[in-house]
Amino acid sequence: MSGASANQALASCPVSSPSDSKYVKLNVGGTLHLTTIDTLCKQDTMLRAMFSGRMDVLHDVEGWVLIDRCGKHFGSILSFLRDGSITLPDSRRELDELLQEAKYYCVQDLVRQIDTAMNIHEPEPICQVPLITSQKEEQMLVSKTSKPVVKLICNRHNNKYSYTSMSDDNLLKNMELFDKLCLRFNGRVLFIKDVIGSNEICCWSFYGHGQKIGEVCCTSIVYGTDKKHTKVEFPEARIFEETLNVLLYEHRGKGPDAELMQATRGYRDHGTGYHSDDEEDKLDRALRRK
Repeated sequence: MSGASANQALASCPVSSPSDSKYVKLNVGGTLHLTTIDTLCKQDTMLRAMFSGRMDVLHDVEGWVLIDRCGKHFGSILSFLRDGSITLPDSRRELDELLQEAKYYCVQDLVRQIDTAMNIHEPEPICQVPLITSQKEEQMLVSKTSKPVVKLICNRHNNKYSYTSMSDDNLLKNMELFDKLCLRFNGRVLFIKDVIGSNEICCWSFYGHGQKIGEVCCTSIVYGTDKKHTKVEFPEARIFEETLNVLLYEHRGKGPDAELMQATRGYRDHGTGYHSDDEEDKLDRALRRK
């Protein structure tokens, strides 16, 4: 029996000291509970220490044992001690609250059960992309990682002039390609995005072994009939080629992979964004072997 609904029933119980009764009346943060010494001492917890004589307990004038904690989840603590398991709440917030109470009362088996449930509820993300805002942050990431690095600067608000008609569409295509490359080469290449740390609007940079080895700038200034305009392009084939080239720097201390170089040469020779099925198959085979 636990919770505010038990208050009236518990108030009518005769007052008795712990020494002459196996039942204990608990007041946990204003929430009243009636349980037994056996339940409280089932596991090696703080509650066992309290009711086995190892710790002093505080009683009010009516004989209630006072525990200065929120009583919201104390019923779940008692249920776990009785049965050895409980149905955990679905809410992440309530799980965290219950975890804090389980840690406070040193109910280690419940702590482990909640930790397992929280890890299941929060799987590791497939792909994480750092956002950098300064040259210092970029240098730190590039120097510390052992992976090749691909960086995209994407900041539409850096423009001084109006955009050409296709610029917004091409800017979006650059961002979509960046996302696709992140998913395809996740784990092998570190992808980073710069949103405010540069004066560029749309520019790709490629790093290997801590050094910059390539760059694809996608913006230019063009002259209209009356004023200048900013033009954003989408050189897909060249971006993909440079991304494949950084894979040659995947392993420090080793020379370039011959098969991968041969596979990327087809992209270099065919400057358009369209490639034959044979070239795609050859590239995929080379990547799978890496």
